[in-house]
Amino acid sequence: DKYQLLIDLGNEQEPLAPEYKTEQNLIDGCQSRVWLQADMEDGKVVFQAKVRLIVKGIIALLIKVVSGHTPDEILSSDLYFIEKIGLKEHLSPTRSNGLLAMVKQMRMYALAFKAKMAN
Repeated sequence: DKYQLLIDLGNEQEPLAPEYKTEQNLIDGCQSRVWLQADMEDGKVVFQAKVRLIVKGIIALLIKVVSGHTPDEILSSDLYFIEKIGLKEHLSPTRSNGLLAMVKQMRMYALAFKAKMAN
């Protein structure tokens, strides 16, 4: 059921525009190729992604939770829901590493936007 939910979430994601499928947006450490785009809109970070299958659902879940928040909110977020819903224990070690890489990249984007706003 959890995998089906992830697949459904992934299928709800809008397609990522081809111009965002760049080497800069590619996340290292994922089993699948994951492109993550971040933009600032009205002081909030908005994420979009392109990926396949289960991983598409994982990034869709992260986007639902993290997107639309300020850089400070993203940087201070705990993301405890990952353990609470039992997601991590159902992922292979490679997918689990990919999940951590996605979270790290989202936080890096937030940090970059925070620095940009400070200037």
